[in-house]
Amino acid sequence: MAVAAWAASTAFSVGNIRRAVTDQATGLFFKCTVAGTSASSEPAWPTDVGSTIVDNSVTWIAISSLYEDLSSLTPNAIIQLFELHLDSTLHGSSTIYRWHNENTSANITWDGNNYLSEPIKAEGFEYKSGQQTLPRPMLTISNDNLNITALLLLVNATTAGNDLGGAKVIRIRTCKKYLDGESAADPHAKRPDEIWYVDRKQNEDRTSVTFELASEFDKPGEKIPKRQVIANVCQWAYRSSECGYTGSDYFDVNDNALTGADDILANDKCGKRLSSCKKRFSNDLPFGSYPGSGNIK
Repeated sequence: MAVAAWAASTAFSVGNIRRAVTDQATGLFFKCTVAGTSASSEPAWPTDVGSTIVDNSVTWIAISSLYEDLSSLTPNAIIQLFELHLDSTLHGSSTIYRWHNENTSANITWDGNNYLSEPIKAEGFEYKSGQQTLPRPMLTISNDNLNITALLLLVNATTAGNDLGGAKVIRIRTCKKYLDGESAADPHAKRPDEIWYVDRKQNEDRTSVTFELASEFDKPGEKIPKRQVIANVCQWAYRSSECGYTGSDYFDVNDNALTGADDILANDKCGKRLSSCKKRFSNDLPFGSYPGSGNIK
């Protein structure tokens, strides 16, 4: 169903359904459970089905935008759309490629974007109960015209051996009746977007190319946090935006004060210690390390 956007200072009745004013990736609509008048500004909508939010005197509950279709005995046909987003740093381009794998040679238009018809096999997206690891889906794309091979050659010219590693893949699921041009066209009626990243190219031949995908939280070699946990060595560059020191008091690497007789330009350096930070700041310290970690054994 096409749903109107939320409106400020408006009376709503129980059962009214609205969507967020701006497009969201959550795939949620919001149903009025307590009648009243909305606030003058849009609420911070919840992101989970079943969560509620109080909007002035109105109470909303989050529901799936496809609830009516998926809960019926004969649900409308579910359409899968795929987007491949390149990273300009890794791949030399920020181009977005869009495909669908429905049983038609015609292209599909969704939310104003054109999705090309391409044989695609997508599997392994399901989260299984009790599974200790995140899914590693496989996405196989037709390579009959060698378009994917040509794309790989282009990105590998920017980053040797990259093979589209790090490219973002978005999986979109909606119903056929919500596509552009249909009577119930609604770009907001969809399941939550699934975002994955190409982890590696598993196979390439003249007929197809298969990529293994990974969640953003399942990237080999990535460290959390990004910075190393060090007790007493500041990791900020001295007088940088992270450091924040712009004062006219100068100290050498051993925290000795510098005077006009010293070569300040050459000797104004931070010792990277907590004591060095205290010499320069009298209130909150922007110390770029983790002093408390030294107390953990």
